[in-house]
Parts: sequence; C-alpha cells; structure tokens
Amino acid sequence: MGLFKKNPFGHILFLKKWLIRILGALTHRRFKGFNQLQIEGSEILKKLPDTNVLFVSNHQTYFADVVAMFHVFNASLSGRDDSIKNIGYLWNPKLNIYFVAARETMQSGLLPKILAYAGSVSIDRTWRAQGKDVNRQVKMSDVSNIEKALDDGWVITFPQGTTTPWKPIRRGTAFIIKQNKPIVVPIVIDGFRRSFDKKGIRIKKRGILQSMEIKEPLDIDYENDSMEAIIEKLEYAIEQHPSFLKVIPTDELQKEEELNKTRQWKYKKEKEKTDT
Repeated sequence: MGLFKKNPFGHILFLKKWLIRILGALTHRRFKGFNQLQIEGSEILKKLPDTNVLFVSNHQTYFADVVAMFHVFNASLSGRDDSIKNIGYLWNPKLNIYFVAARETMQSGLLPKILAYAGSVSIDRTWRAQGKDVNRQVKMSDVSNIEKALDDGWVITFPQGTTTPWKPIRRGTAFIIKQNKPIVVPIVIDGFRRSFDKKGIRIKKRGILQSMEIKEPLDIDYENDSMEAIIEKLEYAIEQHPSFLKVIPTDELQKEEELNKTRQWKYKKEKEKTDT
C-alpha cells in the first residue's frame, strides 16, 4: 500500500517522486551549467515548519522560476548552503511542495501536464483567459485547493499573476493570507527572463547570472492588517512596488515594453493562423 500512497489531490507520491527526480536531473544544468544561479538566504528554508508556508515571488517565466525553486528548496533541506551543487538532493525530495498556476497554462501540452502532476495547484484566472482580458468570479473550489495545499505543505505563488513586471498584486493572495495565516516568505528572482523564453522551456541565452533571494518571513498581523496593507507589504517584499520603478533605468523599461508588445503581436498572429 505504501507504494500507492497519495497526497490530498490524489497524486501517487511514488510517481511524483520519480517525476521530480527525472525533471530535476534534466533541468539542473539550466541553473548550474549553461547559466549560474546565485542563491541568497537558503538557510531560512531550514527553519520553516513542514506545512502552512506560503512563498510569494515576482514572476519572470511560466516554468523555469518554479523549477529553480524546487531545486533550491530541496538542496537546502538536504544541507546545502546557497548552492545546488551535486544533484543527490533529488533522490529524496520534499513531496509536499506545490505551486499555484493558471489551469490553461498547465493544460497546454504534455510537459505542462507532467509539471502539474509534480505539484501544480491549477486555478482559473479571474482576469485573463486565452490571451484576452476577462472578468469572472473566483471559483471557491480554487481557493479550497490552495488551502488544502497549505494544510499539506509549502505553496509557491506569484501574486501578480503574470510574468510582466510591475503589475499589481492580486487581492486573492491577501485573502488567502488572512484566511489561513501562513508563514509568508518572500522571494525575489532575476535573470530568468534573459536566460529563457517566456515559457521557461527554451534556453534563450547562456552565461547569464540568475539570482534568487529568499527573505525572512513577513511580519503580518493577520487579524488587524487590512487587505491593502498586506498587498503593500507583498509589493515591497518582492520588489514590485511602484516606488522601485524610480531606480530602474528608462532604457531598460523601454526595452521591456517593446518586448511585451512584440510578444502580444506574435500571439495575435499565431491566434489568427489557428482561427483560419
């Protein structure tokens, strides 16, 4: 029976363990080989409880961000300090790590479906679907699934809900925090957008220094902090508050804007081809 033990989402843990081992082995050189991942604060992970921990991070690619975190989390819990050297840590990975992702993204192909089995809590985005802006109600089953994941372990979420920088924090994250009172650990990443394509699958450029800073848990008054106060704390913690724009070079912002326009144009053209 132990071989077919399942997590709360019905995923067989033995299968999940092997998926993490295989995917980890296949992706390791993306963060220590083709490129180098500079890690800071991994010692914080070793002091965290086994459940009800929410990691909040800025977002740069669909999949590479999460994969890097799986590497860093497991390497740290195996005794490494700010390093993912020697992939032996993958042999006995932490199996109750989850990440929140858009359902349409995780159903967009075989690889996303495999990644979903490895730990996705898939939700329907209330503000965007199939490349278009929408406005729909939050599904309480999605909220319930995030709470279920927190009850079982650690959850990674990207509260902006998009890989585009400087977008506002979604209120749903603040709601989850007030309801479940998790330990909230901020993470700031950089270099992934330059290393990979938007999906985080294809290596776009080699020799890039990627970085991941794990910060001390946030000081949150779950009873008295308003949703707006929590959102502001998250914005500052993951360095996506509008005030950070003042220290970003103008030419870099222009490049980012042009890149986003190009992506939108390509998506529109691909969509037109599909429709015809």
